[in-house]
Amino acid sequence: MEQPDPTTTRASADDHDDVTATSATPGPHDGDALADDADDAARERALRAGLDEYELGDEDLALLEGGGLDGDDLQIETTLPVLAVVGRPNVGKSTLVNRILGRREAVVEDNPGVTRDRVSYPAEWSGRRFTLVDTGGWEVDVAGIDKRVAQQAEVAIDLADAVLFVVDATVGSTDTDEQVVRLLRRSGKPVVLVANKVDGPAVEADAAVLWSLGLGEPHPISALHGRGTGDLLDAAMRALPTVSAHATPLPDGPRRVALVGRPNVGKSSLLNKVVGSERVVVDDLAGTTRDPVDELVALGGKPWVFVDTAGIRRRVHQTSGADFYASLRTQAAIEKAEVAVVLVDASQPMTEQDIRIVQQVIDAGRALVVAYNKWDLMDEDRRPYLEREIEQQLVHVQWAPRVNVSARTGWHTDRLVPALERSLDSWDTRISTGRLNAFLGELVAAHPHPLRGGKQPRILFATQASTRPPRFVIFASGFLEPQYRRFIERRLRETFGFEGTPVTISVRVREKRKR
Repeated sequence: MEQPDPTTTRASADDHDDVTATSATPGPHDGDALADDADDAARERALRAGLDEYELGDEDLALLEGGGLDGDDLQIETTLPVLAVVGRPNVGKSTLVNRILGRREAVVEDNPGVTRDRVSYPAEWSGRRFTLVDTGGWEVDVAGIDKRVAQQAEVAIDLADAVLFVVDATVGSTDTDEQVVRLLRRSGKPVVLVANKVDGPAVEADAAVLWSLGLGEPHPISALHGRGTGDLLDAAMRALPTVSAHATPLPDGPRRVALVGRPNVGKSSLLNKVVGSERVVVDDLAGTTRDPVDELVALGGKPWVFVDTAGIRRRVHQTSGADFYASLRTQAAIEKAEVAVVLVDASQPMTEQDIRIVQQVIDAGRALVVAYNKWDLMDEDRRPYLEREIEQQLVHVQWAPRVNVSARTGWHTDRLVPALERSLDSWDTRISTGRLNAFLGELVAAHPHPLRGGKQPRILFATQASTRPPRFVIFASGFLEPQYRRFIERRLRETFGFEGTPVTISVRVREKRKR
């Protein structure tokens, strides 16, 4: 067990219902502790010149010349036309979506009703890029969760520029299909009629019967085998405008936020509260969300993309069916996001799943905010236990902003965006090489590395290899103990902030050139 360094102090958990800043804020004396810019630059030149005496590879030289500094390009396009796939349950909508995308993206299962929310994917056909929207099955005269699924499909039609209406050719048109046709006619949107499950010439006659729906020519396809999908997409491109009538260009690209956590911690409720509408299906049934759901919103005068993900139930190899693919896509959502909000149920004891999800975000190198939801359900007896759990089980992420919220009532949800902005600012932070080496020089002078085998490893030079998240590379004459690396990280956070972002420090041991 690592002993706390006596030269550092750790912030205790905040007892107020507030965002807790867990990293120290630089004080006015910090500027005096560092040399001015000219001295920093002179120090950098001297240290860099000293590295010429050591054996350096091509990768080292590229890093020292700034070749390793790359940010992630996570911009998303907001002006692409939108093509929605609608139809009653189990007609093969998600299978068709996967066929169009060319990969298994949408959750597919033999049981009807696996897709519940409307889910957007970037797609391309014949050089044209567009947004493909998969929806839950549309049913009439339904209640409960099925009614809310149908409402999401109706919203998808409203926000689409064109619609693929999927009908099971082997069943023919049903009363529900007739209802959808009326809805589509009222919308005035271009509609391409899809006769799915036409696996061979024998079924094509069944597809021809669908002319009776009055939506024009039915396009016979087999989404499962790919038969006829090329001709279908050609027809869809003719119906789809080149620019969406609904999307609005946004400056600088919105930041991407993934809402993650175990099932039923309130991810979808929080998204609906932040957006201000019933954007995703919410039900007491745990695991209602299975696909990641993107929502573009404006908060605090800035655009954001919130991604509501399926709850991570257990380790991926222990899941099956729809839950298995949902777990994979949740991990992918974390990796595609810039910052993740990990929701924890404050009213219940923290679990191994909560801690594992936090670690997933860290391992993916994404900025982090921890939101303790259902604060309105937590009584005073529970609070000291929660604080103790945070102290013991999340000690490794004390640098992450903490927000105590209630997604049900909206309490303190306005504090989420400031926490996100702090984490993203740290995630994007770059420290100049001169200032970094001045910081390390003073740190090592005050707290040198312990002797190893009678020798003391010396830090030769350091540079920030990349941002998003901040990664630092230290060139040293010998191995640096893990405890000393953690000490450097703590001091980096105290001096430069880095609240809400993982920080990686790697050491390259280099020997002097042989004369």
